[in-house]
Amino acid sequence: MAVPRILVFAGSAREASFNKRLARLAAARIEALGGHPTFIDLRDYPMPLYDGDLEDAQGLPDNALALRKLLAEHQGLLIASPEYNGFVTPLLTNTIDWLTRPHQGESGLALFKERHAGLISASPGGLGGLRALNHLRQLLTNIGVTVLPDQLAVAKAGDAFDAEGNLVDTAQSDMLDAVCQRLVTTLDRQHAD
Repeated sequence: MAVPRILVFAGSAREASFNKRLARLAAARIEALGGHPTFIDLRDYPMPLYDGDLEDAQGLPDNALALRKLLAEHQGLLIASPEYNGFVTPLLTNTIDWLTRPHQGESGLALFKERHAGLISASPGGLGGLRALNHLRQLLTNIGVTVLPDQLAVAKAGDAFDAEGNLVDTAQSDMLDAVCQRLVTTLDRQHAD
């Protein structure tokens, strides 16, 4: 049985993003729990704001094609989503908008079908990005992703990490492990020979 491959990223371009920190920590936990994570930074895949006229004139941007290839090589997703005004970030929605476009006769939605996702977030606020997670869950479900029920929302993120980048709160650390473990276990079961 192949080790489940999980694409891990945050919906933020900011270098010091709490969600990038949480995504990196999740990638380390996935590996420790028997999965094969690939951490990427969406900052390395810049794309213009989705525009149907631009798509008609130029096709998909090179970075959208690169991300499509990466996504096709992974069975699962672990997304750390910041919250902007109670919603998913424009970077994350724009990335998904480009990835769900048809390409060379294949539906963009085909890339997401049968993929499983775990969702986590961190925010300086008191809800830890929970509102954005609800919107992201709905968005991913709409495009065919099976989103696991377990999730983690880390509130007061400025105080949530120690100097090594680990979560200070044991309950939050355990919940991150639970999300990562469920994703690895689910993918193991689904893709067993």
